[in-house]
Amino acid sequence: MITQALLNSSIKRDCVSCSTGKVLVLLMIGGLAYLMLMHTNSVYTSDGVKNGIARNEERGLIEGGAGKFGRFWRRPPRLPPRLSPDENLINDSSRFNPENLHREPKWVTRQQNVKQAFIHAWSGYKHHAMGYDELMPLSQRGVNGLGGLGATVVDALDTAMIMGADEIVLQAGTWIEKHLSERINEKGQVNLFETTIRVLGGLLSAYHLSGGEQGMDNMKFKGPKPIVYLETAKNLADRLLSAFTSSPTSIPFSDVILHDYSAHPAPDGLSSTSEVSTLQLEFNYLSTISGDPKYGTEAMKVLEHLRTLPKVEGLVPIYISPHSGEFSGENIRLGSRGDSYYEYLIKVWLQQRASRDGTVKYLYEMYEEAMKGVRHLLVRKSIPKGLVFVGELPSGSEGAFNPKMDHLVCFLPGTLALGATKGISKKEAMEENLLTFEDLENLKLAEDLAKTCFEMYSVTSTGLAPEIAYFHVEGFSDGGHDGGNKSSEYVNDIIIKPADRHNLLRPETVESLFVLYRITEDPKYRDWGWQIFEAFEKYTRVDSGGYSSLDDVTVLPPQRRDKMETFFLGETLKYLYLLFGDNNVIPLDKFVFNTEAHPFPIN
Repeated sequence: MITQALLNSSIKRDCVSCSTGKVLVLLMIGGLAYLMLMHTNSVYTSDGVKNGIARNEERGLIEGGAGKFGRFWRRPPRLPPRLSPDENLINDSSRFNPENLHREPKWVTRQQNVKQAFIHAWSGYKHHAMGYDELMPLSQRGVNGLGGLGATVVDALDTAMIMGADEIVLQAGTWIEKHLSERINEKGQVNLFETTIRVLGGLLSAYHLSGGEQGMDNMKFKGPKPIVYLETAKNLADRLLSAFTSSPTSIPFSDVILHDYSAHPAPDGLSSTSEVSTLQLEFNYLSTISGDPKYGTEAMKVLEHLRTLPKVEGLVPIYISPHSGEFSGENIRLGSRGDSYYEYLIKVWLQQRASRDGTVKYLYEMYEEAMKGVRHLLVRKSIPKGLVFVGELPSGSEGAFNPKMDHLVCFLPGTLALGATKGISKKEAMEENLLTFEDLENLKLAEDLAKTCFEMYSVTSTGLAPEIAYFHVEGFSDGGHDGGNKSSEYVNDIIIKPADRHNLLRPETVESLFVLYRITEDPKYRDWGWQIFEAFEKYTRVDSGGYSSLDDVTVLPPQRRDKMETFFLGETLKYLYLLFGDNNVIPLDKFVFNTEAHPFPIN
């Protein structure tokens, strides 16, 4: 513009005819261009990144020869493609989350479908059974079978927190603040194990997730302050401790009378091995957040004692006497009364390994020995299609093998995978060379067993698993007792006896699918989980609210059983929701789930 003005001005008329005027005009234009160039480069000198850009521009002057003026003649540079907001999130290294790569719209939608199922289950409970332990959805009333502590309220609370179901969090939290301490003070007999995993575990998880002492700052909810959950948990645990202190050995009694701080053994005098060894995550975490070591100290005495007892290749009988401290009988199985003993060996080790200076190493050694025993003594393949399953030894290692597998055993694939990688992905563990040969064996067994657990669903007419399945092996067959789905590839491998055909809305299979998806990142586990969820929706949903257990999964339409277990909200729907969501929500290397799916932070 200045040049044009000069050329059109009187200067042009007066000076353009003389050589001196021409030189002055050229000098003026060159000087202006030089000033513009130097000003542009100097803008970047205040910042290291900007200095780098300036140096690149200076290098361009040298390489381009013509400097800034050369750019007028060059083709504009090719700009990188613009990224979507999701892609920008992935490329922000401070917020990188590999799971965002898997957040296809269908999984976002499916996760929301699970949340809506949870809201429907809660609405039935709230309208017809609020304050009772469980809902009878067909009768539209409540029932107390777990001591009358409102078990569904506490079991469902952290699921609502994880899902962001704020109104349910408020309703459940308000009920706990107003009623639960009074119930604890006044109620009579409760089972130590069930009360610990459901009520104590639920309170402790809610304390953490609501922003307690070691809580998550990004998860704040309406309702009581975290200290309410902690104080209620301490009140309950102080009474539950009587099961430990009343026993003459390190093995606690099975039943507690809450209102008078007393305890007694079961009528037969025995405790379940799984029950006495599935209390430690909860009591340890309570000691951590309360600062009082008495809870964890009493609970850990059980595992320290079990360490000293004789075992069969790491496997243990399903009963133990609190009077003698010895195992009772020879029945070995990973189903009811045996299951979570093996689960807590690895989980308590994961929880405590950083905080007890290696003193819990024996738990990992017990776990490793037990898994070797499982592979050697309990794992078989069915015929004709070769499904891998875990059977039982009702009379010990010297007795006959029973090809029976409870649905409860389907916790094992997830536990095996967790024990192999310690919660990180298989890919990361392989890259870091962290997996031993035994870890790889256990991971392979986990995947094989997860397939079997899924086929226990798909082999039935309803697509839902029975409580117990048997497997066709050499010398054992029961023709005519199949699952009803004649198109299943495994219809001749899986046997379902009439007494075992009920479904209680159990979580163990979807729990293992969740863990295996997190660890292997194989999308088939999500697909299997979705098929199971669809079957629950189709056959167990009750229009007036809630979901119902079934009497027989092999016939259509199935007869409903009129009961919604607390673990359907506390575990089954929680694991399905997490299966379809982001890996950074309750990551497995930062949290450990108790056997009722209540997550506690790893120390």
